[in-house]
Amino acid sequence: QLQLVESGGGLVQPGGSLRLSCAASGFTLEYYAIGWFRQAPGKEREGVSCISSSGGSANYADSVKGRFTISRDNTKNTVYLQMNSLKPEDTAVYYCAARVLPHCSGYVYGMDYWGKGTLVTVSS
Repeated sequence: QLQLVESGGGLVQPGGSLRLSCAASGFTLEYYAIGWFRQAPGKEREGVSCISSSGGSANYADSVKGRFTISRDNTKNTVYLQMNSLKPEDTAVYYCAARVLPHCSGYVYGMDYWGKGTLVTVSS
């Protein structure tokens, strides 16, 4: 069974950091581009970041550029999202998703497999 499982969410103060992990089981991530998405209460889901299958390219939403870094370790079948300088507006459920394509072009328009999400709360 193909599964993506997110972890690493929690409560953090503004200015703090968290690292989210997205672990795959039942399939090998190395052939898939992986995206991180988030959905805040009352808002639509938005794409946060995406990394190509090789890890050679990544893109970021303007709202997180310079603060978030996506990376992957294909030997561990895991993708990470390092989040620094967190703001209250980063509060959301964060999801990882995989697409059966190696690149991130247009990733916000279609992903093939989704995790169930992990909650990130940024509050003092």
